[in-house]
Amino acid sequence: MTDTLTPAEAPAVETPAGPRQLKRSIGVVGGTLLTLSCVTPASTLFVVVPDLFGSLGTATALTIAVGSLLCVAVAFCYAELGTLIPSAGGEYAMVSTLAGRLAGWLVFVLSLLVVMVVPPVIAMGTADYLAPIAHLDPALTGAGVMLLATLAGLLDLRANAWITGVFLVLEVIAAAVVAVLGFAHAERGPASLASLEVAGADGRTDTVTALLVVSGLAIALFITQGFSTAVYLSEELENPRRNVARTVLATLAISTVIILVPVVAITLGASDVAELTGGDLSAMVTAWSNSAVGTFVSLCVALAIINAGIVMVIQNSRVLFASARDKAWPRPVNDGLARLGRFGSPWVATLAVGVPGAALCFVNLDTLYGVTGVSVTGMYLLVAVAALLARRGQHRHTSAWRMPLWPAVPVLLIVVLGYILTQQEPVHLAWTGGITAVATLYWALYLRPRRTTRWLVTLPDDARD
Repeated sequence: MTDTLTPAEAPAVETPAGPRQLKRSIGVVGGTLLTLSCVTPASTLFVVVPDLFGSLGTATALTIAVGSLLCVAVAFCYAELGTLIPSAGGEYAMVSTLAGRLAGWLVFVLSLLVVMVVPPVIAMGTADYLAPIAHLDPALTGAGVMLLATLAGLLDLRANAWITGVFLVLEVIAAAVVAVLGFAHAERGPASLASLEVAGADGRTDTVTALLVVSGLAIALFITQGFSTAVYLSEELENPRRNVARTVLATLAISTVIILVPVVAITLGASDVAELTGGDLSAMVTAWSNSAVGTFVSLCVALAIINAGIVMVIQNSRVLFASARDKAWPRPVNDGLARLGRFGSPWVATLAVGVPGAALCFVNLDTLYGVTGVSVTGMYLLVAVAALLARRGQHRHTSAWRMPLWPAVPVLLIVVLGYILTQQEPVHLAWTGGITAVATLYWALYLRPRRTTRWLVTLPDDARD
């Protein structure tokens, strides 16, 4: 019933009963709403961007702009591969099919690192933005958000598209308010965006070096990384050959505007470099307006974080579902994770993502942004390699959206991403490398010896013409 990367004579064992494919229920609008919600521009603006302000100061907008340009090339790769191989497995299905099973497995591990860590990290920021109405414990609040997102993830995908769409409107309004206030209270001119200054110790101003900007690109790539959700949802998008590319590119364009414009406004509106480096965006908004507006924006951000949690649980459960369908684990685990509930959602996989995510809210995750940045960069690099191989053999004539300027785009992307990796913190590289080494060991000792019954990367039946 499905294409695999194994010989045709592979024994058809351990096929679980019940449906194995997700139902196609959403179009470009629903897919874009869900994907934008995973990018979650407002929560990214208020939770992730302040860390960049702390290390890059006035160079933050420039770094995000460069990262967004790189993401255009990445989006081209995702759009082509996502229409060529529309699978809920996302990156690992694309890379396995085009670059080999081991490469696909390593991409799966890197994506799993991202999808398991990011939701609880962002969810823990909810308490800060609910502070105007209640003082809550960050860990307990984050865990509550993760459990709420898990319950929502068990519902029909079409219902979730509308739920997240309503939340998305509120967070776009919040970002727009920040942008308007920042520009209205501008303290410096546009030239300051290229001044490359950050507050240092003892009240002095330091210069942001080019190497710091390059190092920050890993986080900048992560800021708009959510457009890849369109690929994870490709099994549930109607007419994926056309709609995956549209959703990927539209999401990147919209999210870049929603994030970058307020960042520019904040840079211009901060009273001085020290305030900008401090990154207390709520305090800036209140200073520019009043406490009522600050409270409104904070509550919108809290809703945005909840929204992001819902979509990330939806996305991440699809990755686990696909890995079980492709027999990445021992049989009992595969059978459980591949189960679909009454709403057509992979309910066991959803619980497997959401419940541990709630538990992770009680763990110190301070260093994991760096690990996530390294993982995203490495994942993008392997996707670019797959894009370079996407027009050979049988795939040359497959109906799919094709990127312009191929093969120059993936080649340039491989070179740039490789260089960005060399500029990351050694500890972050060590953590990511260690996890990748363990994953390679699992591949060598368990998956590879069982190549006829394990890690059989599949495509939906209606995606093979």
